[in-house]
Amino acid sequence: MLTPRLIRPLAIGATVVVIGGGAYGIVGATSSNGSAGAGTGQITNAAPTAKAGSNARSGPAAGGVVGTVSSVSTSSFTVSTSAGQKVTVKKSFSTTYRKGTRSISASAIRKGEPVLVLGTTDATTITATQVVVQPARGGSATFSPSKVIPFKRGAPTTSKQDGQIPANYSEGSGTIVSGTTANKATEAALSAYPGGVVDRVVKLSNGEYEVHNIGVNWPHHIFVNKSFKVVGAE
Repeated sequence: MLTPRLIRPLAIGATVVVIGGGAYGIVGATSSNGSAGAGTGQITNAAPTAKAGSNARSGPAAGGVVGTVSSVSTSSFTVSTSAGQKVTVKKSFSTTYRKGTRSISASAIRKGEPVLVLGTTDATTITATQVVVQPARGGSATFSPSKVIPFKRGAPTTSKQDGQIPANYSEGSGTIVSGTTANKATEAALSAYPGGVVDRVVKLSNGEYEVHNIGVNWPHHIFVNKSFKVVGAE
C-alpha cells in the first residue's frame, strides 16, 4: 500500500515595487531623504506600473518632446534633447508636419533641424501626431523659468520650486487628458522647460494642468493654467 505523502505548501513572496514616476521603470537616483526620486533617471522600457489616483498611467499617453533631429530613416527619426535624452519618433500616415503655420512634407525633417514633436509617449518612443519644424520659443510662462537640470546617475534629486504650485495639489491627483488640450499644455511646458520628455498631461480639480516631465533631474511637474501659460514647476 502506498503511504500518503504530506505536501507542505510553499509560499513564495513577491515584492512589488511601485515607481513614483509612473508607467515604466526608471533607473533612479537616491534623494537626500533616502527615497528614490520620481522620474529622475534614464528612461527604460520596463513593464508599466500603476500608481494610486485617477491619473494612474497604465499605458502610453499624450505627450511630446523638443530637441534636434539627430538621425532620420524612412519610418522614424531620432531627437536629441538639450538635457541629453535620446527619443525615437515613429512616423505614421496620419502624422502632420508644419513649419510655423505652413504645412510641409515629411521630407522636410532633416538632421540638425530643431523640432517639436507631439504624440503618444511610451518611455523613449513617441508615435507622432504632429511635428513642428523650428518651433516658436518663449512666451509660455508667467515668470522667468530656471534652467532644466539634466539627469546624472548617482546625483540626488533636486528639491526646487519655480513660480506657484496650485493650491491643494497632491501628486497622483487629477485625470489624464489627451487631444488638443494635452498638446497645448505639452507645448507650453516644453517651451518653458526644454530637455525632458512629457509622458502625460493631467487636468487638476481647479481646471489647471500638471505636465509630467521625465528623463531629467528637475523639473518633474510643470503646472500650466487654463490659458496654457506655465505658472510653476517642481
